[in-house]
Amino acid sequence: MTKIGLFTGSFDPVTKGHVDIIERASKLFDKLYVGIFYNYKKQGYFDVAVRERMMIEAVAHLDNVSVVVAQDALAVDLARELGVGYFVRGLRNSQDFGYEANLEFFNKYLAEEIETIYLGTRSDLVHISSNRVRELIHFGAPIKDFVPQSVLKEVEEESVERKEKK
Repeated sequence: MTKIGLFTGSFDPVTKGHVDIIERASKLFDKLYVGIFYNYKKQGYFDVAVRERMMIEAVAHLDNVSVVVAQDALAVDLARELGVGYFVRGLRNSQDFGYEANLEFFNKYLAEEIETIYLGTRSDLVHISSNRVRELIHFGAPIKDFVPQSVLKEVEEESVERKEKK
């Protein structure tokens, strides 16, 4: 039986913490999907197409990982469509656990056949969050220790475009 997992998030932007969870989860499954979820009514920092491009580049070294995009969808619906048997969730701290346990409750209610597995974040990555990275980007602070090369590339291109418009 093929083991298929799904790791979801907004990934706005993808961080080294996300990539670590994806790399570790990819070893547990025959196929791992990374689902970029977004709500068209909410403005993200990075456009969804940019998030998808950054993620694809960040996980290109993983043969069994594919990136999918979902707009205004439930994770359980996408999981069923893709034949997923497991949700993968990363945990940084007890706040994450409270949020994730609540999410697991509702996912289990909607799709009892799909299990949730949790992977703890490595201690050197535990403080990295997309929110903090976006704040650093906004103020032009260095982010190279927190994000994969694909994000650095997008931020540099965005910075050049802003300078050219001035």
